[in-house]
Amino acid sequence: MKGIALQSFSDYDLRASSMKALDEMEISTPTPIQEEAIVNLLEGRDVIGQAYTGSGKTLAFGLPLVERLDAGEKQLQALVLCPTRELSQQVGGVLKELVVGTEFHLAVVFGGRAYGPQQDAILRAQIVVGTCGRILDHMNRGTIRLDRIKFLVLDEADEMLDRGFAPDVERILSRTSKTRQTALFSATTPDWVHRVSAKYLRDPVVIQIEANEEVGPDIDHVVYEVFSGDKFTVLRRLLDEPARGSTLVFRRTKRGVRNLSDRLVRLGYSVAGLQGDLQQQQRDRVLGEFREGKMSILVATNVAARGLDLLEVERVINYDVPDTHELFTHRVGRTGRMGRSGRAVTLLGAAELPKWHEIERGLGKKLPRIGSDGEIVMPPPPRRAFRGRRLSGRSRSRVR
Repeated sequence: MKGIALQSFSDYDLRASSMKALDEMEISTPTPIQEEAIVNLLEGRDVIGQAYTGSGKTLAFGLPLVERLDAGEKQLQALVLCPTRELSQQVGGVLKELVVGTEFHLAVVFGGRAYGPQQDAILRAQIVVGTCGRILDHMNRGTIRLDRIKFLVLDEADEMLDRGFAPDVERILSRTSKTRQTALFSATTPDWVHRVSAKYLRDPVVIQIEANEEVGPDIDHVVYEVFSGDKFTVLRRLLDEPARGSTLVFRRTKRGVRNLSDRLVRLGYSVAGLQGDLQQQQRDRVLGEFREGKMSILVATNVAARGLDLLEVERVINYDVPDTHELFTHRVGRTGRMGRSGRAVTLLGAAELPKWHEIERGLGKKLPRIGSDGEIVMPPPPRRAFRGRRLSGRSRSRVR
């Protein structure tokens, strides 16, 4: 099927259980990353898939993973490594839907949970999804064997590098069978990803889906130059605008998240904070309330920049400028997902200008910017990028 544009998953020769699962998910047409990755993975090829956040990477590897497993083998056959607990849960949720009606068992393992139940689940599982640290713990305890796995996935591989997991990943890879099939998926591909692929993948097919293609997310960008002391006032004006969906506000530090969310709560906003110091139960509760619409605003560190299935986020606000263009891409990728439109707003202080210039260089483009005096700093993109209420009458008239 190489080179043939697929219009539907029915064009693949899939098991009836897989087709039924897709029907239950109300998914009929593959996204570009799915279309290219699934064909090659079903043929047994190693794959490096680079695509923007929200492009459907989980199903791109999950579907062929399930298709290539052997129901007759009651042993671990596939391992999916994820950088975070939240992403492990999300990937596990998708795979769980795909194995409904089959004899396959799935185990999802990550830190913060008891070892005993995880060990029992691993013993029954053909598929394990987990974080690097917890997989290594089970390896050291002798409760998981990787020498017979047939299918290995590194999901959000660049995030594993950002979190310092590169040595752990390589230790795990070194304990797996050299005949395994490997898929590596990421939104960006830094040097470590290329080194890992050269060392551990066999003649991989490289698939790159760029976010600026027509298939990319529909996100309107605007950058406001503001005085650092005015950021909170500008944020409140933005939050007071009528909104169809929820808002995700990013801060750089855990302390910044706590301070900003507490400040907004005191003013009566429906807001919760998400940062790395929360226990797993607290994180699950916060995310559950946000997904269910009980909280319309989530203030978070970069822990929310990846791997969270938050489809109803209408707007992302960068209260603090991120450190890299890759991280900017992941943050704003939380909106405009799965065919929905979204808006990304960045509040740019004077001290953050050098960092912002580096981000734009990394992005390879300049984003529309409005100065602190309301003047447009650069020619605007098409007018639709500025729909919605402006921060003041003065800047509204100038944007037009």
